[in-house]
Order: sequence, then C-alpha cells, then structure tokens
Amino acid sequence: MRRVQAADEVALSRLMERWELPVKRLLARIVLNATEAEELAQETFVRVWQQRDKFRDGAALRPWIFAIAANLARNRLRWWKRRPVVALDDWTEVPTHDGGADDSGTRRLERAERVKAVRDAIADLPGELRESLVLFEYEQMSYAEIAETVGASPKAIESRIARARGKLGLALKSWAKNHGDYDA
Repeated sequence: MRRVQAADEVALSRLMERWELPVKRLLARIVLNATEAEELAQETFVRVWQQRDKFRDGAALRPWIFAIAANLARNRLRWWKRRPVVALDDWTEVPTHDGGADDSGTRRLERAERVKAVRDAIADLPGELRESLVLFEYEQMSYAEIAETVGASPKAIESRIARARGKLGLALKSWAKNHGDYDA
C-alpha cells in the first residue's frame, strides 16, 4: 500500500489482483447482483487510488478496502430502493454433487432448494444486518474489523449478527415446516 500511496500504478495492479475476488464476493453478497458487483468492484479500486493518501500507515488494509466497497454498495442499495431489481441467482451457484451413490437427483434437488432458501432469507435481511452477516460469515472478519469497515462499534456488530441469525433461523424454520423438512 505504501507503493500505491507513492502513485505506483504497478503496485495498484498487484493490489487489485490480490483483492479483486474478495471485493467482488463481498459486493455480490451485499447487492445480490453479479453485474453490479463487477461495476462496484471497479469503482472500489478507482476510489482506492483516489483516496490512497487517506490510508493510515500501519492500518489494516482489508477493513479499509472493504469499507470503501461497503459504502459503495450501501449507496447503490439506496439508489435501488427507487428502482428495485435484484437478481440473486446471477451470482450464486448450487453446490455440485460428488457423484457418490447417495447423491441422487432428488437429493440434489433438495440441496438446491435449501441453498435457494438460505439465499432468499439472507436477501430478505435489512441491509445493515445482511452486510454485517456477510462480512462475518463469508469474509470471516472479526467484530472489530467489521466495526471499522461499516463505521459502528464492535458491540453493535455483535448485536446485528445476532439479530441476523435470529431472523434467518425463523425464516428457515418456517421454510422447513412448509417443505416438510424438520431437520433443517
């Protein structure tokens, strides 16, 4: 990052290579649209370059980059409230089977339905809960890192994650009852 701060474009290119996929994954899980995640990832790195002198020496890079990305995602979601179009299936994949004897077509279908139920339940979470949960569960960030990324206290993040899990649990329990799947 020091080289990026010194206007080294090669260093920016290396930083982008390292962080492109994590940033895209984060954005896709927040905005729920692969095309928008691509666009926002590009904008994130433009902002990294533009704001490189704001990066504090010795600070952790991941929360700083993720904060830029999360802010862009929040802005996009606010814009979408006036134009709600969310294509969750554009960026998610159904797990592939391992070809084992237990992996019948019915099991694959059941697994695909469960995956869709989880994706839909995450998509239905309020933005700040979804964002905190995604950063914690998918990006494996600590409460402190998430707090730094989204501009909240670690205690607030802990509360958001607990509320998100509670809402997910209710949604998935309801889904399981409606689908005769009480093991979920």
